[in-house]
Amino acid sequence: MAPAPVLILGASGGVGAALARRLAALGTPLVLHGRDADRLAGVAEDLSDAVLATRSADALDPEDLTAAVAALAEAAGGRLSGLAYCIGSIPLMPLKRVTAGAMAETYALNVTGALIAVQAAAPALGAAAGGGAVVLFSSVAAGRGFPNHAVIGAAKAGVEGLTRSLAAELAPKVRVNAIAPSLTRTAMAAPLTASEAMVKGLAKAHPLPRLGAAEDQAAMAAVLLDPAHGWVTGQVIGVDGGRGALVGKG
Repeated sequence: MAPAPVLILGASGGVGAALARRLAALGTPLVLHGRDADRLAGVAEDLSDAVLATRSADALDPEDLTAAVAALAEAAGGRLSGLAYCIGSIPLMPLKRVTAGAMAETYALNVTGALIAVQAAAPALGAAAGGGAVVLFSSVAAGRGFPNHAVIGAAKAGVEGLTRSLAAELAPKVRVNAIAPSLTRTAMAAPLTASEAMVKGLAKAHPLPRLGAAEDQAAMAAVLLDPAHGWVTGQVIGVDGGRGALVGKG
């Protein structure tokens, strides 16, 4: 039987596109979601032999996101071997500038959107031979305290709680794990990486003194989606140059 496809949400972004390229190179069929239809079409064109279907949707619109996931699961023949929710944000602000709206939107994008995506895909994930796997994305900021990170730190802590709860509820058919990156060079992080002086300073905060690359996160996501690692669930794995667990040299 041919392998069931993997659904990548946020495939038009840096990490999602890197994961799509990696899985396509491994011969994994894909169904892809992205908010930006033009950028999503470009990713799909580059990987045309692997991509079965694409669908654009706004992850902040629950009905739109549910419909997109349902349509992509149907295009996958009702079976998904994996789902990666590569959608997120990095809103940094001091406490005095935090608003209820910023908090609500960040939680909706990072936590509620992930829940809705898994909820809509759960029947297809459970239908895959050997079960399916889900990868969500947290942040090093969920486990360490950084100034100006109250909004995103709280939301990503929610992702970690969601990961463990879904892993318990969906076992044994579906595994659920999360990756907790440190700062990674993507378009989303561009405001933090525009200055080389800033990049060098941030790199020194990591025991492995560099910033992450989208491929670093994609490599771990591919591992967690692989049925060969089928006894791993409910875990939050740092891909962070050691920043979450070790003291840096800078």
